[in-house]
Amino acid sequence: MLPARFILYFAICALIVPSLSEAIDISEPKVLVSEKTIIVSATLNLGEKELSAIKNGIDKEFIFHVDLFRVWRAWPDEFVLGKVITRTLKCDPIKKEYILTTFDGTTLIEKRFQSCEPLSAWASSISELKLTNVAELEPDDYFVRVSVESRLRRLPPVIGYLLFFVKQVEFSIFRDSQVFSIGKGNKK
Repeated sequence: MLPARFILYFAICALIVPSLSEAIDISEPKVLVSEKTIIVSATLNLGEKELSAIKNGIDKEFIFHVDLFRVWRAWPDEFVLGKVITRTLKCDPIKKEYILTTFDGTTLIEKRFQSCEPLSAWASSISELKLTNVAELEPDDYFVRVSVESRLRRLPPVIGYLLFFVKQVEFSIFRDSQVFSIGKGNKK
């Protein structure tokens, strides 16, 4: 028989740690380096739990971070630049209307859908995002990291610090692209 402190420990861990059985994944980011720009595409593969929650009218917010890193051999990789895209899904099951709002820092786009399938497909993918101009980068090896987090709720900062045990993020995952070279590639 297990002591009571082990049972209490496992119960607390089960409440705090998110479920690992969810089938949420990001496809490997596709990076196209043309003569002038770096273009990134990636897809978030949602699990059945998230898709059924969207169909049942639960609002979701996905925050995509697309970051460019420079590869260093002896030091941690250097963050060069990044873009943030926020997608908010609002569902009204009574009207059978789904609203998707996308904000990339400068442009706000709102789209309306009649079913959940095109909404989830459009909300969970980034296609042909122009990340940066190649001429602004030094010749070297780089990679792109795409990370996604889903927010449950937003607490004011002070309350968030006081109630640190209240879960604010539903999931947070990332995936790196293959390393690619720009220019001749200085080796460090």
